[in-house]
Amino acid sequence: MAEPFKNFISAELVQSAANHLQRTDARFKAKPFVARVVPQLDALELKARAMCVADALSDALPPDFDDAATLLERALAPVGVREDAPAMHLAKTGLSGWFLWSVGEYAARRGVEHPERALAFLHALTQRFTAEFAIRAIIVAHPELAYRTLATWAHDDSEHVRRLVSEGTRPRLPWGLQLRALIADPSPSLPLLEVLLDDRSEYVRRSVANHLNDIAKDHPALVAEWVERHLPGASHQRRALLKHACRTLIKKGDARILDAWGLGARFKGSAVLSLAPRRITLGGSTQLTLELTSSAKQAQSLVIDYVVHHVKADGSTSPKVFKGWSLTLPPRGARTLTRKHTVKPITTRRYYAGVHRVEVQINGTVVAEAEFRLSL
Repeated sequence: MAEPFKNFISAELVQSAANHLQRTDARFKAKPFVARVVPQLDALELKARAMCVADALSDALPPDFDDAATLLERALAPVGVREDAPAMHLAKTGLSGWFLWSVGEYAARRGVEHPERALAFLHALTQRFTAEFAIRAIIVAHPELAYRTLATWAHDDSEHVRRLVSEGTRPRLPWGLQLRALIADPSPSLPLLEVLLDDRSEYVRRSVANHLNDIAKDHPALVAEWVERHLPGASHQRRALLKHACRTLIKKGDARILDAWGLGARFKGSAVLSLAPRRITLGGSTQLTLELTSSAKQAQSLVIDYVVHHVKADGSTSPKVFKGWSLTLPPRGARTLTRKHTVKPITTRRYYAGVHRVEVQINGTVVAEAEFRLSL
């Protein structure tokens, strides 16, 4: 069984980090710090553990933020350690890994009143773990300073700093503070993404793609315009970035995006969907079988997804798009595609008994449907 995520911040990690902080500066008292944190850990999940450690750091570090930030900087592992050691562990040479989530949270809380010093500290921090969560409080409180600094960091030698420019400004970063101003108007981040679009690091480019995908959820036309402008003549690396950035809009069948990728044409032919079994219980699965027959004289590029309309408490349904297949169907060709769909309990969805409709969409257009009945 995989190790629970919450154990990334463990009693052992807290004890090791506290001992290192005390060795760095005798003013940091490891014993009371550990005594405050460790008894609470078992009852907490990962993010709550990170916040618990941050609470304790606020009391254990010197009251002057510059003094505390200097102490923490001296305690950091050398740059490069994060590539050599598992991220969940503390490096023998200093602070690194998941403990630094709490350190970043401390810097976000206290540093918002000292933004220039906080940004300098986060520049160092992100090279040992990440500061994508911490920097968001600075962006909200001091946007002009933050964006001016990020514009400089977009050219930094460290890929971790350059990634922070994109990841730290993602409007809807999972686990992070939502940047509501950027959700409403993403224009401040676009010049930063423009600089990073062809970054030499795949790690950075992946973040840019995720950032654009975030924007697509609120401003699909803006991302469509971005793709139409940057896709022609794009390198293989840029095409991969833009394709990943378009994943939500492709699933939704956005006409402009599908057309930009040459997927705007309606499917010519027949499509028949069948499900077996058609009655399942929660935790079970049904197999989708899709029979495609082309009536076209030319090959057809197809992006095929399927939509499950989940029954809600009031009897209405809520659609969820699942990734299916991407393929080229030969002229007058035929293809049988299969996919097992499992309905298992997850934390983000509550299931209800009833008939669930399944639709198959090709290039954004629904071409076939079937049903299965779920019982609990």
